[in-house]
Amino acid sequence: MVKSVILQLDNITKRYSPHLPAAVKQISLHLKQGEILGLLGPSGCGKTTLLRLIAGFEQADEGQLLLNGQVIAGARQWTSPEQRMIGMVFQDFALFPHLTVADNVTFGLHQTKQISAAVKQQRQTEVLRLVGLLGMENRYPHELSGGQQQRVALARALAPQPQLVLLDEPLSNLDVQVRLRLRQELRDILKTAGTTAVFVTHDQEEALAIADQVAVMRQGCLEQMGTPEEIYQQPQSQFVAEFVTQANFLEARRHGNTWQTEVGRFAASEPADLPLSDSNQAVVMIRQEDLILQPDQTASTIIRDRQFLGREYRYCLKTRSGQELHARSASLTALPIGTTVNLSVVPQNLRIFPQNPVRPAQIAA
Repeated sequence: MVKSVILQLDNITKRYSPHLPAAVKQISLHLKQGEILGLLGPSGCGKTTLLRLIAGFEQADEGQLLLNGQVIAGARQWTSPEQRMIGMVFQDFALFPHLTVADNVTFGLHQTKQISAAVKQQRQTEVLRLVGLLGMENRYPHELSGGQQQRVALARALAPQPQLVLLDEPLSNLDVQVRLRLRQELRDILKTAGTTAVFVTHDQEEALAIADQVAVMRQGCLEQMGTPEEIYQQPQSQFVAEFVTQANFLEARRHGNTWQTEVGRFAASEPADLPLSDSNQAVVMIRQEDLILQPDQTASTIIRDRQFLGREYRYCLKTRSGQELHARSASLTALPIGTTVNLSVVPQNLRIFPQNPVRPAQIAA
């Protein structure tokens, strides 16, 4: 079954000042029915502005936005936020403190006079069951935990059966353990409801865990969009590789058909659109989990520090040149701080970024 496109952005641009770079610049993307899109990027990259443009809280200067095939924002069309059939979950949840859980959830339904009281009651029960809060209808927000408040906010957004739900860093106000648990709950709720959703986050793990598609943003531009696996395994730029994978990066110089780095020499395939003469210097990306440590008293790289993360150890390494690298190992035997080690890698997982790259190249095994 071919899924229909629910959300489509065509060259969306937003400027707050003619003297400053655009907050959002020529963003084009589309999202299919039932998919979850994560907008990922550092603070100030434009992801929240883009979310507000989709919601209708901001108006784009250029481009158009379509919802279920209908233009809702463009040069000749503007649909107000309340008419867009879009649900919104705010970062601070924005629950009404004087209303019960039931009244918070049905607030949006009360604005729709065409819906009968019986239908409103049925919808209230459905969404509260969906988010696991049946039996808490008469509680007030201050009587709920942070995780329960988040689920009330989500239930309120889902109650009117919107075409799209937007979530602005929905887990950022929760403690670590609650966030980890609610990641899966949030995805399960959205998938069970069959809801198309867009959420904003600066947490790489959160984006990869929840989203079907991840859009990485940088300085108002869309750097790369793809599945979590594509974003992690095939980053299209060094920025994406640094931000998403938190990998190590080493300077490399070509010698014949290999790249020479501080940690070894690797065979490399040349990008088809990059002449050999333009790629004598490059940057090699080595993910932390792909860096293998072997104790060697004659080696020049030393373990400067070690962190125990429960399921693995994370080593902080210092090379001969003084560069700091990090490695993750699931080995149960911890290497002592101060140990000198030889470094090797899994070659097929490496990627290179030539100077002024068009795209990263895969290093041959």
